[in-house]
Amino acid sequence: MKRSGTADLPLHYGKVPAWLYERMSALGLSIVEVILADYGKEEVVRRLSDPFWFQSFGAVLGMDWHSSGITTSVMGSLKRAINPNSQSLGLYICGGKGKYSRDTPQELLQIADKTGLNGTELVKASKLSAKVDNTAIQDGYQLYQHNFVVTDSGNWCVIQQGLNDADGTARRYHWLSENLTSFIEEPHTGINGISKGTILNLTATEASDNRKGILDISHTDSAKIMQDFARLILPAHHDVRATDVDLKRLGALLYVTREQQPQNFEDLLMLDGVGPRTMQSLALVSEVIHGAPSRFKDPARFSFAHGGKDGHPFPVPIKIYDESIQILQKGIEKSKLGNSDKLKSINKLHQIVLDAEKNFTPNFDIQQVIEEERSVSWQYGGKSTMGDAKKPDPPKAIQLSLF
Repeated sequence: MKRSGTADLPLHYGKVPAWLYERMSALGLSIVEVILADYGKEEVVRRLSDPFWFQSFGAVLGMDWHSSGITTSVMGSLKRAINPNSQSLGLYICGGKGKYSRDTPQELLQIADKTGLNGTELVKASKLSAKVDNTAIQDGYQLYQHNFVVTDSGNWCVIQQGLNDADGTARRYHWLSENLTSFIEEPHTGINGISKGTILNLTATEASDNRKGILDISHTDSAKIMQDFARLILPAHHDVRATDVDLKRLGALLYVTREQQPQNFEDLLMLDGVGPRTMQSLALVSEVIHGAPSRFKDPARFSFAHGGKDGHPFPVPIKIYDESIQILQKGIEKSKLGNSDKLKSINKLHQIVLDAEKNFTPNFDIQQVIEEERSVSWQYGGKSTMGDAKKPDPPKAIQLSLF
């Protein structure tokens, strides 16, 4: 079983505004539909079980790139968008935050009735995954969210999150049924959270003897327990800094979409209002859909698609966001009718960026890019939780006195 990573998750409070939540549902559904069409249902649950991809996905949807709030908001918006279409998509999302997490067993039994899956086994998987992360791993986090995603062929993943009251941080746990041989020995695809040093982990292979009778492994070297993890450290600072981003990848993206502007994308460029800024967003959306796992080590980069709800790195550009949704939706509709050219073009955009990276040397100031985005945000209908983006005041004339 693969462990895919750990990450620090600063706890964020507050509610996602309706104007963003609606768009998260629409864009999230479109991205899932393209992944379904190109890679299948199993790939969707595989992606969701990857902590790095999940954080990048949330950033593309306009959530704060480093926040624990991505978990609740992304899963809530996906459940809202996917479940009404579950029969055609072959994908079901159960559970949620707080009281909704306790609905998971009943929801799974209802799905089993519709699909012929073994509801008893699915409920057992849901309960055991929660029990393991709440009890067998005593790391100071109390679960408050549990989502169970299952396909109509029986593959599933779990995304659940716990809160540490002592320091106000969160930890997200990911499970994947693929290749799962045991619920009590190295079951996770990843655990996201701030490293607490020594923890009690009864799921570790090193704890097999302990599970037979000796339950105290509190002195186990945490580095040994976590040795399979690739670490994603999400800092407490809210702003996006150069150290948070792979500058070569971001620089190549900005060069291709802002300066090079490939002319073999007439079908995209000819759409009303689609220009370099929309291409920038589409390139990052395309990477979330088609990118290799190694490309999601810096989730902050994906916030350059549609900004963040709290204004970091810049306000959410509503007009650009809506164009991204419309282009994907139109591509999906045409693909269902046998014409997949538009979706293929979006994929080619990702490939052009990949090619540009090979010989690209980053030589730009990321803060200057962010300031440029903020200065024109009002033109794109920029919004954040602080309100609408305002047109910058013109520079004041300087009066010189000769006396």
